[in-house]
Amino acid sequence: MDRPDLELVLAVRQHGSLAMAAKALKVVPSAVTKRLAALEAGLGLRLFQRTTRRVSPTAEGDALCEHATRLLQAFDAMESELLERRSEPAGPIRLAATFGFGRLWLGPALARFQARHPGVDVQLQLTEQLPDLAVEGFDGAIWLWSAPQHRASEWVSRRLARNQRVLVAAPAYLQTHGTPKTLQELAQHACLVVRENGGGPGQRFEHWRLQRSKDTQVIHAPVQGPLSSNSGEMVRDWCLAGAGIMLRSLWDIAPQLANGQLVRVLPEYAMPDADVHWLAPYRAQSPRRIRLLVDFLADHFRDEPWKPASVPGAPPGSHRKR
Repeated sequence: MDRPDLELVLAVRQHGSLAMAAKALKVVPSAVTKRLAALEAGLGLRLFQRTTRRVSPTAEGDALCEHATRLLQAFDAMESELLERRSEPAGPIRLAATFGFGRLWLGPALARFQARHPGVDVQLQLTEQLPDLAVEGFDGAIWLWSAPQHRASEWVSRRLARNQRVLVAAPAYLQTHGTPKTLQELAQHACLVVRENGGGPGQRFEHWRLQRSKDTQVIHAPVQGPLSSNSGEMVRDWCLAGAGIMLRSLWDIAPQLANGQLVRVLPEYAMPDADVHWLAPYRAQSPRRIRLLVDFLADHFRDEPWKPASVPGAPPGSHRKR
């Protein structure tokens, strides 16, 4: 049994007529009749019931057609991939990403990828709400939180880089109010809270989920403070001005940590589930340009370019406490 045989049985089932199948396959009706008879004889099975008005598959014919569909799809995917390998990848890639990471880190990486593959048209949409990727026509998203809770058959996920959210403050704040030595002491400090997605009904932000290095236990640390915002950039500006302690991703504050504008507080603690992920609707076979992009981003971010070589810790314990 070869590829033309598979195409023949699918055409007969689709059209319900040997004559119409012959027309679709662009052969004479007698050729379809002879090939189908030879196929049935070779298998020792009747694949179709023939009447004067209709040709319909038997149970065995239906089973063969299901297998034929999958095999032909695999043939097509293999041919497409081989054709892509012969030429430079081309076509659009439509992506979504969060504003901050998209602007600071993803944008420059995408520019480098596009320069390497001039035939690819990269379309990046920055948003704070993860779109319905399949419904809205996105090829994928570069996202900073755990993958959404969909069935595995509906989406694919790949971690591109590790990332942490860490506790930081400006030296001026710590000089005035002291440096907390335990998580319990955080409750005595002004903590700057990001109210993600606008802080709708039912959302709670007065606890930070923190995890000690090399410890799987997540601790809920209660926090309070007079300043909060749905803008992470606003909270970062308050923190730089000495208004309090914030929990922020390393990728967003790496320069300020490196130059001493911010210092780590309780550096043994960080917030989990802040890694950088590739999320995409499930496809049996992704276009080569998308596979190349995901591999490029994984390689580009593998060494966490936002992670300083040495992250300054909190000032010594000589600061007085509030």
